[in-house]
Amino acid sequence: MIDNDGFRYNVGIILANESGKLFWGRRIGQDAWQFPQGGMRRDETHEQAMYRELDEEIGLQPEHVEVLGVTKDWLRYRLPQRLIRHESKPVCVGQRQIWYLLRLVGSEDDFRLDSSNKPEFDGWRWVHYWYPVTRVVPFKRKVYKKALSQLQPHLNGELDLLVGEQNP
Repeated sequence: MIDNDGFRYNVGIILANESGKLFWGRRIGQDAWQFPQGGMRRDETHEQAMYRELDEEIGLQPEHVEVLGVTKDWLRYRLPQRLIRHESKPVCVGQRQIWYLLRLVGSEDDFRLDSSNKPEFDGWRWVHYWYPVTRVVPFKRKVYKKALSQLQPHLNGELDLLVGEQNP
């Protein structure tokens, strides 16, 4: 689904563990890391898309997570010109995303990076809350910072954001 401005409807997932660290996935066959994310289908809500993507990308089911928060608005980023597929119709110029903050209530043993026919990640690790803002590909950095900033209050002191760690 692509809007009139060329942005693909998408959901992003920020998954925290009990220590306040975040799931950081390595894209399959690349030295590129990111949060799970994926496009929405016409027949699903963004919450349904989030649970589908959570299953497809890291193998977690709804009972493995608790929803802590969701961004209040769509956040957008533009793709660099070299990544835009101009031959595709309609042309997608970027992503329009709703972001979810989840807490893992299941076990790390529940993760299945190979749960779909086309895995997205071939590795993962836990990282400090603000780490992704400076480590994700540059064109996604502003969206990551906005999503993390909007969702941080939903943690309500439940997760340890590590003393001294601050919003970059």
